[in-house]
Amino acid sequence: MVRLTTICARHSHNRNRRSGSRCMLPLLLVLLPLLHRSSPAVAQNARLHDLRLHQIQLIGTHNSYHIAPHKSVGELIRLAGPSVLQAIEYSHKPLPHQLQHLQIRQLELDLFADPDGGLFAKPLARNLLTAGHQDPGPDPNADGSLSPPGIKVLHAAGFDYATNVTTLRLALQQIRQWSRTAPHHLPVMILLELKESVPNPPGVRLVPWDATRIKELDQLILEIFPPATRLIPADLRQPADASVRDAVRKRGWPPLQDLQGKVFFCLDNEGTWVRRYLDAQPQPEQAPLFVSADTSHPLAAWFKRNDPVTQFDEIQNLAKQGFLIRTRADADTTQARANDSTRREKAFASGAQYISTDFPEPVATFSDYCVRWPDQAPARISPLFPSITLKPAASDWEAATEP
Repeated sequence: MVRLTTICARHSHNRNRRSGSRCMLPLLLVLLPLLHRSSPAVAQNARLHDLRLHQIQLIGTHNSYHIAPHKSVGELIRLAGPSVLQAIEYSHKPLPHQLQHLQIRQLELDLFADPDGGLFAKPLARNLLTAGHQDPGPDPNADGSLSPPGIKVLHAAGFDYATNVTTLRLALQQIRQWSRTAPHHLPVMILLELKESVPNPPGVRLVPWDATRIKELDQLILEIFPPATRLIPADLRQPADASVRDAVRKRGWPPLQDLQGKVFFCLDNEGTWVRRYLDAQPQPEQAPLFVSADTSHPLAAWFKRNDPVTQFDEIQNLAKQGFLIRTRADADTTQARANDSTRREKAFASGAQYISTDFPEPVATFSDYCVRWPDQAPARISPLFPSITLKPAASDWEAATEP
């Protein structure tokens, strides 16, 4: 740099203004990239993307597909008790809207097997209301999407069946399409709960999730999300690691710069379901889904701890070790009706990385209660890592990293 400046100065008295400008050109070509790389905004962006996933917090939605029952269906549900209906009186916007406009970075889908098709096309509640000459509300199969074979998305067969996306295929296609349009998005956790029973009369014989059905689920994920777009358990390991759990204990989850534009799938079911899912896998570490297993399990990488009040200390302990935690800021519409932020604030303070809610926006008939970060940011730095002093703007989180 000094040499270029000296040469320009030495010959400047023999040059006119135009030649002097040409002499400065090499200097500018050298300096401009250096100035760009060293600017505070770019430097902070680089440091931000060096953070690991377990060091930040993101907002998700619980039962992300759910639509509150139609009034007439709700009156049938109320017969089981007012609190049963109150617990499900929440509705979510379509998945792409949640991702794009509400900055949701964790989704949850409840899945029912339907290998022959049409199992959920004519819900019991709708049949009862029609027989009684009452308005049953919108037809869930108006577009015919419930008729073909394939995995369906709904909360409870028979009564709580209203959904903003009827099939898993369509849900995954919607998420994949949004991801293509936002290639630098933070990693989206997709929780999948496999259901084969419901607390109410389903009106149909539900199909068990055996190995065949589980393989159908895995294959659909592999079909829609290519390897480069999703994270699997094996991606956390390095050759020297004894297991996925060992990798997480050593380093936590990968840095954000390695996770831009990716999703990862997690099995919401616990207990015996973990073994059922893993038994269907020829290579469990290569499975499309992460499992919420015991803390000592070789595949332990994330845990479902839904109550941030009673499980606060456990959540903090696991998060500090590098594990991911999903918790819930509210449940059964209780907090929104009372405008009570106690549980939400405990969830924030717990350090759980994915915090789920039924209310990413306020519902005027309830209160001002909602769960979101200031300025509609998609994330914030976890309070468990006070040594991280970055203060990113909302737009910094999903900006492109420097090459």
